[in-house]
Amino acid sequence: MFELSAHGPDVHVGVGPQYPWGGLYGGQIVAQALRAAAFSVDTDLLPHSIRAYFIRRGDASEPVRYEVDRIRNGRSFATRRVVARQAIGAILNAESSFQRPEDSTAIQTVDMPEVPPADVLDQDSWSPSFERAYVPPERLADSRRDGAGRRAAWMRVTDPIRNAVGGEVVDSAPPASADAGDAGEQLLHRCWLAFLSDDLPTDAVLGSHPDAGDPEFEEHRFTASLDHTVWFHRPIDVSQWHLHDFTCLHLVGGRGLAVGHVFTAEGVHTATIAQEVLVRDRRGRD
Repeated sequence: MFELSAHGPDVHVGVGPQYPWGGLYGGQIVAQALRAAAFSVDTDLLPHSIRAYFIRRGDASEPVRYEVDRIRNGRSFATRRVVARQAIGAILNAESSFQRPEDSTAIQTVDMPEVPPADVLDQDSWSPSFERAYVPPERLADSRRDGAGRRAAWMRVTDPIRNAVGGEVVDSAPPASADAGDAGEQLLHRCWLAFLSDDLPTDAVLGSHPDAGDPEFEEHRFTASLDHTVWFHRPIDVSQWHLHDFTCLHLVGGRGLAVGHVFTAEGVHTATIAQEVLVRDRRGRD
């Protein structure tokens, strides 16, 4: 899913499969951009955040060229910019920050809601690479969280986690701490989380729209992801079920902001996600 081939210094090329809705899946381009950036940093550095802007819709029939700009190398942090390009021009601009592991106080102030486990829920997915189990909205109604249009789902990756060299399958369990010996493996878990993180934000924004569920609105609406940010808080094992919990915090000017939290089955907060989604009502305009 994230295999990239080198095409000169700090330039990598990847491909993406054709999905049912056409075009490329934004989460995959974000994840490939993150991996391209990671190739340019020391092996003991891991990404703690990525901020991406979607510029144009990608074409699944073309490869994607990832151009890496080494913005800064510090003692503790490194910053990279990646522009993803196709024949039409730039399709994504992403900035990533990497950090060397360091000890510090750890606190968690966001709690996972009480929801049914994945194995008692109906499961569906638009890709064989991961499994998804939606939490029924009525099971979220009494959970405290700011925002509207709340959507939550359990997700886990079914594809084997492969290392950075040669595509050999490696143990998918996350490290207890991200030292240089296991950073390559943990990087792929974070790339997979970046991939999954693009799945629910649009659902949360649409769920907050006053015309959500109106067949005429659903037929004529247009949506597109505008920008996307992921903060990685802790090592993660994406082969295990994680709850992705999103709400929409505003919808104005056609732009809806969805914020989500990712939890392990034990309730550990592993990541935070924010995405702005464009929603246009085209009734009477088509």
